[in-house]
Amino acid sequence: MASEFKKMAFWRAVVAEFFAMSLFIFISIGCALGFQFPVSANKTTTPVQDNVKVSLAFGLSIATMAQSVGHISGAHLNPAVTLGLLLSCQISILRAVMYTIAQCLGAVVATAILSGITSSLPNNSLGLNALAEGVNSGQGLGIEIIATLQLVLCVLATTDRRRTDVSGSAPLAIGLSVALGHLLAIDYTGCGINPARSFGSAVVVGDFKNHWIFWVGPILGGVSAALVYDFILAPRSCDVTDRMKVWTSGQLNRA
Repeated sequence: MASEFKKMAFWRAVVAEFFAMSLFIFISIGCALGFQFPVSANKTTTPVQDNVKVSLAFGLSIATMAQSVGHISGAHLNPAVTLGLLLSCQISILRAVMYTIAQCLGAVVATAILSGITSSLPNNSLGLNALAEGVNSGQGLGIEIIATLQLVLCVLATTDRRRTDVSGSAPLAIGLSVALGHLLAIDYTGCGINPARSFGSAVVVGDFKNHWIFWVGPILGGVSAALVYDFILAPRSCDVTDRMKVWTSGQLNRA
């Protein structure tokens, strides 16, 4: 861990996560808040159309940021994705911790800036995740688990170095997976699937009601995806010693 900590490339990657996360949050939540402005153009849309627009905004912004900084940090932009890649033995524990901190800070900074820009909006929740009326905590947790599972599974599959059949755009595939998760979860939980994104809104708004769901759900989804992919769908030929070496030194596992 010490050797990785001293490398400039490591800190450049951490900064990239912070910067890309800030842009992602500002663009995606900014798009969602824009639909609340009382202008005639927005009064012609239906809630279903707005859900599609928000889903595309989140998906396209992730795809754009992944294309922009993927070669620098891997463009995790989500603690659940970072955890999945950690369990999949692709990054070190130190990198996972620093990425998660950078992602959370980026989300808070971007949401705070949005708060100032959109202060005139009525009932401005700044993208705060909350359970919809009639949805209990267990149901919300289940939705978050499944929506995150499919995202992390997509990330693991599209970035698998052992594959030779991937010919399309990995950032676009991951962006579409994010959009798909939002299409599923928006009406139930507002769609978290990203603890850092949920954390940013909760901190700035000061509302942590049911906030645990938006950490536990994505974490369980990310862990489940890593276990299913690495041990059932595409097992890796590495033992505990190999995994410990990657977790401590940050060396990539080529198995």
